[in-house]
Amino acid sequence: MFDQSQIQEFKEAFTIMDQNRDGFIDKEDLRDTFAALGRINVKNEELDAMVKEVPGTMNFTVFLTMFGEKLKGTDPEETILHAFKVFDTEGKGFIKADFIKEKLMTQADRFSEEEVKQMFAAFPPDVYGNLDYRNLCYVITHGEEKDE
Repeated sequence: MFDQSQIQEFKEAFTIMDQNRDGFIDKEDLRDTFAALGRINVKNEELDAMVKEVPGTMNFTVFLTMFGEKLKGTDPEETILHAFKVFDTEGKGFIKADFIKEKLMTQADRFSEEEVKQMFAAFPPDVYGNLDYRNLCYVITHGEEKDE
């Protein structure tokens, strides 16, 4: 399912999230992880919903299996690129961030204002307000930014 380098990356992520270093990720580990990322007031209901996704306790094997199941449904990079290219009528490789925000908040599986803020925090538009969707697609499908 994953190659050795991917497994190592997942192991590092698991270790970071296992805040109390007991070999399991639980509700308190999740709360601490969110706090480390700057999100202090996570609701108990949200944490409970995350914990309920796991049948039993979440050790590294369960963690890896869950990621495998979640990533299995990810579209190939080329498919995601084609979806963005529909909006890039001039073929420049970027789309106005305001346009993307409006579409994300009004179409299909709508994003909340907070979700849009989180996306732009991870993938900030350039000084002209443009979103580099090629890099965004790469990160969605590969997990890290390209060196250009």
